[in-house]
Amino acid sequence: MKIVILDSETVSRDDVSLDGITALGDCEVYGFTPNDRVAEKIGDADAVICNKCLITNEVFEACENLKYVGLFATGYNNVDLAAASAHGAVVCNVPAYSTAAVAQHTFAMILNHYSKIREYADAVDNGEWIDYKLFSYFGIPTHELEGQTIGIVGYGNIGRKVARIARAFDMEVITFTRSPGKVTDCECVSLEELLKRSDVVTLHCPLFAENEKMINRDTLSLMKKSAILVNTARGGLIDEQAVADALRAGQIAGACIDALTFEPMRADCPLYKAPGCVITPHVAWAPRETRERLLDKVAKNLAAFIDGKPVNVVNV
Repeated sequence: MKIVILDSETVSRDDVSLDGITALGDCEVYGFTPNDRVAEKIGDADAVICNKCLITNEVFEACENLKYVGLFATGYNNVDLAAASAHGAVVCNVPAYSTAAVAQHTFAMILNHYSKIREYADAVDNGEWIDYKLFSYFGIPTHELEGQTIGIVGYGNIGRKVARIARAFDMEVITFTRSPGKVTDCECVSLEELLKRSDVVTLHCPLFAENEKMINRDTLSLMKKSAILVNTARGGLIDEQAVADALRAGQIAGACIDALTFEPMRADCPLYKAPGCVITPHVAWAPRETRERLLDKVAKNLAAFIDGKPVNVVNV
């Protein structure tokens, strides 16, 4: 079997091994492939593995041998599923590999906001504690998480993990989910009620046409002025200009963002240097252990396809 990996640098900088995949056939590995060269790089390959490269109808038409698309990701909106099915190709993703990492990053951002780690570390680096008249330099207000309400939008694997961590801090947990009947461990509420009650609003849902920009001027107006917004899911869930405007107006207290509408970040991103906004460059999923787990599952997906028993198929 001929295999092509289009964008290995999205999962490895030579710190985790691709050997589990490359051992399954004659494999060509490209660190990065621009979208206008995807079909060229795939060529006559039987299988392609990628993360964010666009696998369009035109790609399938140009690559007659292509029968398998494996994703270095849970999301698969970069693949034309209808075209894949029409072409007779199987598309497989990797669900639930980053649950622990994303929940960890979510709380790293929340704790940074509540404990002001960044601000206090900067103050020390700037020499403000050196020869200070008191033993403790605590002029930057901090707050406890205990007793705060966290509103979790989306209650899948990551949302439930976030809820477990929140309970360890004695926070009150509420959720807005499309499947309230499956939730037994916390209160399910409407999105409007969640926004009104929550001190922390954190997004853990997939991006669909119906929830695009669900956090917008109208929904932001429902939030407490002391509340923060956390998005480690998909950038398109929020109206970035509306969030930036809300921060500048003091309508919400902060935003912690790990995913943007356009990635990599553009210089004109509305959230860039917005007051009270902490942005990390889409790295919640990226701890080494997480990527090792991902690559192991990608290899197992491809091996199952070769064996004639594909798993984690998304175009069925």
